Amino acid sequence: MQSLKYTDVNQTEIQIYDATAWPQIVLLPDVLQHIRTPVIRDPSSFKNTLTGNHFSISLYMQGLIFSIKRYSVHDGPGIRVTIFLKGCPLCCKWCHNPEGISPLRQNIVTCRRIGDKEFYGNEEAGKYYSVEDISGILERERVFINKSKGGVTFSGGEPLLQSEFLLEVLKASKEKGFQTAVDTSGYSLYDNYRLIIPYTDLFLFDLKHLDDSAHIEGTGTSNILILENYRLLLAEAREVALRIPVIPGFNDDPDHVERLIQFIKSTRTGSLRRISLLPFHKTGSSKYRRLGLPYRMEGIEPPSEKRMKDLKEQFLTTGLRVKIGG
Repeated sequence: MQSLKYTDVNQTEIQIYDATAWPQIVLLPDVLQHIRTPVIRDPSSFKNTLTGNHFSISLYMQGLIFSIKRYSVHDGPGIRVTIFLKGCPLCCKWCHNPEGISPLRQNIVTCRRIGDKEFYGNEEAGKYYSVEDISGILERERVFINKSKGGVTFSGGEPLLQSEFLLEVLKASKEKGFQTAVDTSGYSLYDNYRLIIPYTDLFLFDLKHLDDSAHIEGTGTSNILILENYRLLLAEAREVALRIPVIPGFNDDPDHVERLIQFIKSTRTGSLRRISLLPFHKTGSSKYRRLGLPYRMEGIEPPSEKRMKDLKEQFLTTGLRVKIGG
């Protein structure tokens, strides 16, 4: 565990403790961008003790986002805007969004081919957006969202890693009448989930493996907290959709599939509505090279269409709706 202490000119002390094995160290400026800019909103609700005037001061919350996908149809009902928040405590071998793992902005090498020539450049993965910025994006898509009974989905990375920003942007989205969904790995303190439950219509919950040792080998983290949060969300959330990535050689063997089915049956509540089986694919493999990271799924082929149909039939025995894909 590393500790960092910072004291500014006003003698304000901030201590940061990092117990997570991030690929890069978290720098203080990236932390301060979330907390340093107060904004006066309503001059009627906060009393200035010196003048007697009233002010309302709130933080100009910002979130680090690496992608915004409009017209998404795989992250909840209807046409949606999916917001991808940067930073993830897991490091799954098959991750197709490796640019979302680090909690910091990153340079990505780009290559543009013209004829036989290659032209290299750089682009930055990660941009800070305010709650107001996100609200503006949603407003511009409102016609498509409303007509399709869609909404907004916050994904990642792991959106709960930026829990304060997530809470504020969920509140703002609900106030403006948008249906909300959170796509989560399940790896966060449950207090963070409890805060956002009132503002989240749908949780998309990833379940990767039931064995703790296998989960650590495949994702770099334990599944103990994830399974605990899964049970708690089933008891308290409005609606949960289970998402299971199908990774050949990792979690698709017959014994584990049967154990998954029995686990789903034994923990099921009225909140659990459906299962999505997400077949492994290679579409993100080129990103690893651009980020200078090793691709750890070399030689692994996606499951066949027949294999996915067979798995769907097996999971239908849970009594839930089962879909192949998001």
